Amino acid sequence: MNALAQLGMVSEHSRENQENTLAPEAKDYFVTRDGLQFAGTHLLIDLWGAENLTDPAAIETALAAAARAANATILHTHLHHFGTECGVSGVIVLAESHISIHTWPEREFAAIDIFMCGACDPYRSVPLIKAAFRPRSILLSEQRRGLLA
Repeated sequence: MNALAQLGMVSEHSRENQENTLAPEAKDYFVTRDGLQFAGTHLLIDLWGAENLTDPAAIETALAAAARAANATILHTHLHHFGTECGVSGVIVLAESHISIHTWPEREFAAIDIFMCGACDPYRSVPLIKAAFRPRSILLSEQRRGLLA
C-alpha cells in the first residue's frame, strides 16, 4: 500500500474518515432529474469509423473542449500514446468526475466515457466529440450513477 500512496493512488486519510457523512456546510453535488436523485450522468460512447485516433495532442484538445462545453472544471490530463500510428488511452480528471478515452486506430474505433455530476451536462460534450473524431456511427448509452432508491 505504501507504493500506491507514493504514486498518489491512496488517500492519506483513514478509510473511516473518508466514509463520514457530509458536514452541514458541504455542498451536495447529487442531481435530481425525472424525479430521481443520483450522483451523476455517465455516458458511454462508442465511435466507429472514427478519425484522429493516433494524435495525443488532437485528442487532448478535443476532450478539453468537450469538458468546457459541459461546464466542467479540468483538474488534470494524462494521455498515453502507444507509439506511431498506435492508439491512445487517457483521462481528463474533472472536479465533477472524468472523461476517458481508449482508441483502436487499426479498427477505427474509440471508447469514450464521460461521467459528470452537479450542474454539468455531459450531453453538451457529444457534438464536440463528433466533430473531432468524425465517426461514421456512434453508439451512446447513459447510466445514472449512485441512484438513490
